[in-house]
Amino acid sequence: MNANVGSVDRTVRIVAGLGLIGATLTGVIGVWGFVGIVPLATGLFRFCPAYLPFGLNTCGTKK
Repeated sequence: MNANVGSVDRTVRIVAGLGLIGATLTGVIGVWGFVGIVPLATGLFRFCPAYLPFGLNTCGTKK
C-alpha cells in the first residue's frame, strides 16, 4: 500500500474529519457527521482507495 495522499491533502482531510466528528459530538449536526471518520482515516494512513481507479496521487515527486 503506497502513500497517495500528499501533505496539503492530508491536512485538509484530518481537519475536515475532526471538524465533522466534533460537530456531531457537540450536537451541532446529526449522526451523519460520523462520516468524518473516512477523511480522518485516509489522512492518517496517507492512503485513499478512491484514488486508485483514477490513478490520482497528490504526493510530491520522489527524488
